[in-house]
Amino acid sequence: MKYKYTAMNARNQKKEGALEAETQSQAIAILREKGLIVQDISEAAGSKEATSIMQMEIGGDIHTKKIKKKRLLQLFNQIGMMMKAGINLSLSMQIMIDSEKELTMKKILREINEGLYNGLTLSQAMRNFEAFPSIYISIVEAGEANGRLDMAFEQSAVICKKDIALSGKIKSAMMYPVFLIVLVIALIVILTVFVLPQFKETYGSMGAELPGLTLGVMAFSDFLINYWWLVLILTAGIIFAFITLKRTSAEFSMMLAKLIMKIPLVGPIIRQSSLARFCRLMSTLTDSGIPIHKAMALSRDAVPNLFVRARIADVLSDVQIGITIHEAMAKHPVFDPILVSMVRVGEESGMLGDSFYKMAEMFESQTDESTERLTEAMTPVMTVVIGVVVGIVVVAMILPMFGVYSVIDANT
Repeated sequence: MKYKYTAMNARNQKKEGALEAETQSQAIAILREKGLIVQDISEAAGSKEATSIMQMEIGGDIHTKKIKKKRLLQLFNQIGMMMKAGINLSLSMQIMIDSEKELTMKKILREINEGLYNGLTLSQAMRNFEAFPSIYISIVEAGEANGRLDMAFEQSAVICKKDIALSGKIKSAMMYPVFLIVLVIALIVILTVFVLPQFKETYGSMGAELPGLTLGVMAFSDFLINYWWLVLILTAGIIFAFITLKRTSAEFSMMLAKLIMKIPLVGPIIRQSSLARFCRLMSTLTDSGIPIHKAMALSRDAVPNLFVRARIADVLSDVQIGITIHEAMAKHPVFDPILVSMVRVGEESGMLGDSFYKMAEMFESQTDESTERLTEAMTPVMTVVIGVVVGIVVVAMILPMFGVYSVIDANT
């Protein structure tokens, strides 16, 4: 694999270049043998690392592997506790490697440890793996700068834990409406495909004239029975087009993010959870000593909703030209007045991290309340929808009976 590097020689002169090596650790070792102190090293564009036996066993390049949030939380907690107990980083990493059972994680930890032995800092070694989001790498980097790496891992664990809890609440809130919608669709399919055809045969044999509602429901039933494949194709096509547009069109993604924010009950959950995540990260990053511009950029990138992310980007742009954070936030309605006021207090008192922490707690509490309201509201709404669907089908089946009675009376 080819690596490009920036290094300093013995005369403190900057050197840039590229070299071939099997791993990044080997490339650093080669440069150290030449008397160069590596400042930055990365994989050259267009190069591909030869697949090793270990990579074949784990199914690909470990540098691009993702790690589940729960596994990251476990990792941060374990290293943080060991370092707080007085165990140095090198020994902590070796203990983690020896006790790790998952092959992918073991390989990642082993390569990070090799990087440490070859002169990289922990944050530099972690930066080579997509498994570690930039937010955690920045916290670790700040911990290295202030000599509190144990605290950095504790802060990373807190952020990760809160993120898992918040994501879980949002998923739970969304799963219930989805379940009810699927239930309604299944009910419609069962009634129109399996129940109605039986009545159609019965009414047809009696020669009764069918009302318009019944004819309409029967026509819908016939369409589902005869053209179910077309329905599946259209549904799959719509889903595919939606996913493709969302991935490739920035305008469509922004429009969708803005539309979601306007949906009753759902919109407040998305906005509050996004602001909760932003405030939580800002609190941790500013308390870690990370400059406000970098902290805001990292917090912005961690917010999932594109509309809220864009507004944070607008605030960051204003802050970079000298406008205070609270003045920049006040321009955008997505930021609550109380958030603007608390940020102003934090800026004036020098306790910005504490202000963001309190707002994160408030928004997380609001997210919980909004989630409960959504669940409570969906039950009666979907009950009414199910009742309407069943009612239409039942009425459509009962109405022809009056025509049947007329035919019987005429014959008698």
